[in-house]
Amino acid sequence: MHPPLTVSEAAEHLGLTADTLRYYERDGLLLTPVGRAASGHRRYSADDLRWITLVTRLRSTGMAIRDVRRYADLVRSGRGNEQERLALLQEHRTKVLAQLAEVQAHLGAIDHKIGIYTDAVEGRPLAG
Repeated sequence: MHPPLTVSEAAEHLGLTADTLRYYERDGLLLTPVGRAASGHRRYSADDLRWITLVTRLRSTGMAIRDVRRYADLVRSGRGNEQERLALLQEHRTKVLAQLAEVQAHLGAIDHKIGIYTDAVEGRPLAG
């Protein structure tokens, strides 16, 4: 177990800013209040870091803050709401898969153009 991290250490570890961490805390996206040192400074535990990593992934894949907050509320309230958690995550997964398919289609178009220009650079006729 690693010792708790300061806000700047946690931010660096997670690839976020200290302001983002404070925002997540203020906006109710964390499961539990962040620990504090005797000085009052925040101390992030390994559990905090794991949860923030999940929140970051949900946000990075387009989950709305209100849905992340809803998910955090469900987890925070404990057992008995697993069906709601599952439904929320399944709905988000469907959206992410649609986004992924769209990005893959865009990548296919880019790869097509790369093929055309590769042919041109290698002396084959330019097709478009």
